[in-house]
Order: sequence, then structure tokens, then C-alpha cells
Amino acid sequence: MSKVLALSFGRKMSNTDVFLKEVLLKCQEAGHEIKFMRPDDYDIRPCTGCCACVGGIMSGRTNGTCIHKDDFHLIEDAFYDADCVLIGSPVYETSPSGTFKTFCDRMGPSHDLAFLTEAKKERLARGGENVLLPDERVFKPRIGCLVGVGGAMTENWTIMTIPIMYESMMSSGVDVIDTHMYYGAMEVDHILGVPEQMARADKMAENVIAALAAETEEERTMWRGVDEDDYACPVCHQSLFKVHQGSDRVECTICGIDGKVELKDGKIHYVFSEKEQARSRMKYAGKLEHRNEIAHGAMTQRKTENLRALKEKYLHVGE
Repeated sequence: MSKVLALSFGRKMSNTDVFLKEVLLKCQEAGHEIKFMRPDDYDIRPCTGCCACVGGIMSGRTNGTCIHKDDFHLIEDAFYDADCVLIGSPVYETSPSGTFKTFCDRMGPSHDLAFLTEAKKERLARGGENVLLPDERVFKPRIGCLVGVGGAMTENWTIMTIPIMYESMMSSGVDVIDTHMYYGAMEVDHILGVPEQMARADKMAENVIAALAAETEEERTMWRGVDEDDYACPVCHQSLFKVHQGSDRVECTICGIDGKVELKDGKIHYVFSEKEQARSRMKYAGKLEHRNEIAHGAMTQRKTENLRALKEKYLHVGE
């Protein structure tokens, strides 16, 4: 039996809640333990960017403890316990809710798989009986699914939602196996009146159940969502790219990997080398690359002389 957690950033018992609960019910019927949480019901304060979490991990003082003493640890504990994490959000201004973004900011470097893996290695190498080691649940393999719900009748008004939602899976190394964007939700007053959307929730549940039953890592992590031909990036299975003007270079904004545009038989194709795919930030190598940037950059940055005096000029400008 596995544990399946759903985090809903939607309104109580509205479309997002019910879609996720339908997935949970099917997982429960298959014998899995389920849990549903609404982060909006908890006291979760915004990240201040103080970097205390990163500094604590890299110095060995903490495992990424946040300065805020709020309810986030309840969400964190459920996340760490889960074998599968389902996250859903309504669409606000073409993207997920503000509370969702706060969740992502708080799940950033302090829960980053590479930061904590390297910290564990370094601390074990130093030895000693009282070495502070990360919570072992950090390293548990997890699968995940993302769900967006938008009222707009056209997909283009929801197009940034799922790509941004990948942030919730990125740091902790969750393997995303399925995503779904339900747009046009304003047409019917509730998702329970849209059979095809409820059927899609059941299909997502089937995908989760199959992945949790997988006997190999390849089978566990394989993409089970919409057909590959609908997406351009072979890693995240999305199509949101940065196009480099005047060249054949494109960059997946989710994975952070470079590819090339090719024209074959009058059709555009996007090609990503095996090397680039391996360094996606959705994979450990990409996370480690970023961790090393921080360790050898921001954590060893040069200090500005007379900084306090230089700041005086700007202290009360416009206030």
C-alpha cells in the first residue's frame, strides 16, 4: 500500500477539489492510503528570501529550517510521507494561485534533493556521533501529477499554468507522470456536470495506480499523460520554450535545457540531445548543477565595502 497526497489550491468543494478527490477515491479503491489538504486553510507565510534555509543546509547548522514558525511543517510532513503527490490549482491571471506560488517558494532550496543529498554526504564524511542528517524521507522516490482548472473558453488563457506548476515538483525531485489542464470550466457550473472531465480524473487515477505498482524505475517514472506528439520537450512533456532570436536555438523554460529547431518536410521539429536531457532540472544532475552554482557563487560572494554607508542614500526614498 502506498500513500497518495492531494494538495488543492482551489475553493472548497469546487472544481479543483473535486477533480483531485475523484483521483483519491479511485486510489483508495485500489488499496492505497489517501490524504487531502488545502494549503489555503493553513497559516503559511510567504518566503522572505533571507536564505537562512540554504545557509543552514550548507553550513551544517540545520536541515533547511525556515525562520517562520507557522503551519507549513504540516504540509511538509504530509509531502514527505507521500509516495505520490497530486497538486491542483485554479487559473488566476493565466497562472496558478498566489498561495500555490508561496508553497513553491517555501519548498525551494530548503527541500532541494541535491542540496540535501550533498549535505548528507558531507556530514557523514565528517563523522561524529551527533551529526545532523537530513530527514530520510527526503530521499524517497515520488511520482506526481499536476492539474489546472481555468474558466477561460480558450486554452491560450491557461497556457502558463501547468508549466509554472512544475515548480512544485522541481526541488524535491518528484517524477511527474501526468498533467491535465481543464479549461472552459465557466461553461458548466461544476465539474460534476462534465462527464468527460470526471473520466479524465479516473484516467489520472489509473496512471497513478499503474505507476505505484511498477516493478522497475523506468516503468515507475514513465510519462503516462497525453500522447507524446502533443508536446515538444521529451523530458517534461510540455511546449513552453524560450526562442533565441536569429538562431536555431530554443530552451525549455521548465527543464532549462537547450535544443535546436529543425525543419523537415515542411514541419518544425525540436531536437534535444541526450546530454541536454540528462541535465534537466527535473532530474538530479540538473539540480546538482544548480546546487553547485549556489555553493560556489552566492555562498562565497564578494562583500561590498562600506555597504551600510552606501545604503544611507536610499533608506527613505519615496516613503
